[in-house]
Amino acid sequence: MTPDERDRLLEDDRRFVWHPFTQMKDWMDEKPLVVERAEGVELIDVDGNRYLDGVSSLWTNVHGHGVPEIDDAVRAQLDRVAHTTLLGLSNVPSIELARELVTLSPSSLTRVFYSDSGSTAVEVALKMAFQYHRQRGDTGRTRFACLSDAYHGDTIGSVSVGGIDLFHSMYRPLLFETVRIPSPFCYRCPLGLDRASCVMECADEAERIISENREQLAALVMEPLVQGAAGMVVHPEGFLRRIAAACRASDVLLILDEVATGFGRTGRMFACDREGIEPDFLALAKGITGGYLPLAATLVSEEVFDGFLGSFESHRTFFHGHTYTGNPLACAAALGSIEAFRRHRTLAHVAEMIPVMDSGMQAFRGLDHVGDVRNLGMMAGIELVRDPATREPFDGGLRMGHRVVMEARRRGAILRPLGDVVILMPPLAMDGEQLGRLLDITRESITAATEDL
Repeated sequence: MTPDERDRLLEDDRRFVWHPFTQMKDWMDEKPLVVERAEGVELIDVDGNRYLDGVSSLWTNVHGHGVPEIDDAVRAQLDRVAHTTLLGLSNVPSIELARELVTLSPSSLTRVFYSDSGSTAVEVALKMAFQYHRQRGDTGRTRFACLSDAYHGDTIGSVSVGGIDLFHSMYRPLLFETVRIPSPFCYRCPLGLDRASCVMECADEAERIISENREQLAALVMEPLVQGAAGMVVHPEGFLRRIAAACRASDVLLILDEVATGFGRTGRMFACDREGIEPDFLALAKGITGGYLPLAATLVSEEVFDGFLGSFESHRTFFHGHTYTGNPLACAAALGSIEAFRRHRTLAHVAEMIPVMDSGMQAFRGLDHVGDVRNLGMMAGIELVRDPATREPFDGGLRMGHRVVMEARRRGAILRPLGDVVILMPPLAMDGEQLGRLLDITRESITAATEDL
């Protein structure tokens, strides 16, 4: 690319593109990084600079970029059909992928409903749960329980069960009310307890809230084990198991949002596998296509599916769908990704990389302005604070997380913070040398961004 072509791209970006979750006034004052291509676990910008993809292109990339199994699957599907509706028709890749997803998922899940993003996967589950109860005559179950600091996407239903004020408070007049359960955030415990001495009172509180609201709850929705957008909040072991048991005892449907945690991120194919949980719904997206194309799926139990069967006149149909539901190209990419999981023994590779990640994360604990380090599998968050002793946060105007991101960029890595929590979500295919380099760059960047404070 010539300098003139590059400059025109930069100017056109500032002039025409509105970026998500971005204050555009700041964006237009900075020089944007424009990605032109990628190889393996590296992104390459229009100037030819290479960067480790430290956040998997927003938590989606599994096997790296330019994966032969996925490339070949998409190319082959292009020779057949790029898109055809799933309303009144079917297509080969959507059928084959549904069979694969049911095979890979917990045994409670037998049906697959496709959509196109994590938000819509959760939205589908919410609407299904609500309609299921009404169709079985339990019309009092109209509310949903969710965790504080939750994030489940940006559609109105998924925002309603979210709980991050920075993202959601503006839209509160549009949202439905929910039953809130305190998040088991051990570093900033909402119950004021210390993990070293507590006995998971957060789970006691969750069980109490579920039981007290059992007559009105249609379902509980949560991210299992790790709340990603909350700052990589890792739940204490056994919390999910107790939530699932409480839902079963109160006949409350359990919706697990594995948009971020699914497809190997925690070391198992799905996070719920780590505690042997079989939910009523499983919401999937992001890594489902290996980070190639937009696709989402809501997996559902046979019991819920049966609740929608009836004559045409009964109107028990689930009246919901998307134009690109079950898109053949996206489903082909997902099938290619599953093939890559098997051929490259991705989960076995992750098992080898987890100790590297665990060991590398410990080195952050000695830094002057690191308050907490949280990680599970290949998901990690490093919380920056002004004073680790008191856990006092930085003033938001300092944008410490952003400062670290810019330092990392200069050193050859792409990161993205959640406020002042620096997130690491590398592609699962990253090898030990690359992962070590990413951890080194992150540590150096935190030191450089905070050294004058």
